[in-house]
Amino acid sequence: MRAFQTIYCLCCNEPTEVTLSTLAAPARFELIVKKSRFLAQAMAIDDAEQAPAFLASVHAADASHHCWAYRIGNAYRSSDDGEPAGTAGRPILVAIDGQHCDRVMVVVARWFGGTKLGAGGLVRAYGGAASECLRNAALTPLVDQAQVTIACGFDHVGAVHQLFAQFGANKRSETFTDNALHYDIELPRKRLLALQNALRDATRGQVRIVETPE
Repeated sequence: MRAFQTIYCLCCNEPTEVTLSTLAAPARFELIVKKSRFLAQAMAIDDAEQAPAFLASVHAADASHHCWAYRIGNAYRSSDDGEPAGTAGRPILVAIDGQHCDRVMVVVARWFGGTKLGAGGLVRAYGGAASECLRNAALTPLVDQAQVTIACGFDHVGAVHQLFAQFGANKRSETFTDNALHYDIELPRKRLLALQNALRDATRGQVRIVETPE
């Protein structure tokens, strides 16, 4: 899971890593532009499968459009939902990235007020509503997580479990063969090296540790 975003200084074009955040709680923000009402609602999501459910949960039958975007690591999607191409979904996604958010979906519903806003007006309204929604939301920093597979003998199960608890490792799955137990765990990357060293000490080197890709 990515926990940082690389941005470039406008003065010197030097790269800088910015800590990413996700939502600690759902958020909303309302904007009125020339009698059109824009309601932005945001929620943290862990995978793309959660997106349709969130969209359905905030759907308003009398709204003219429900435009949305989400960012989950390197995966992202957006929808203009009938607005002119590029005037709604993309600005919402830009707002998510601009607020340095990840694992977040924003839906902006519009109630048409009778006055056309033009392409520029729509971009500002959709992007602005999404940006203010996230700017005022309760955020929590994302922690860079490492996914690790560990194999050890049955004699070391107690010590291994104790170390998982000590280093805050989350056991995602557990399987066994005739002579070994296999664990898939997740823990903050900054603790990985210390856990590896502690496991090797506790098992006298009789442990296999492999970091797995997300």
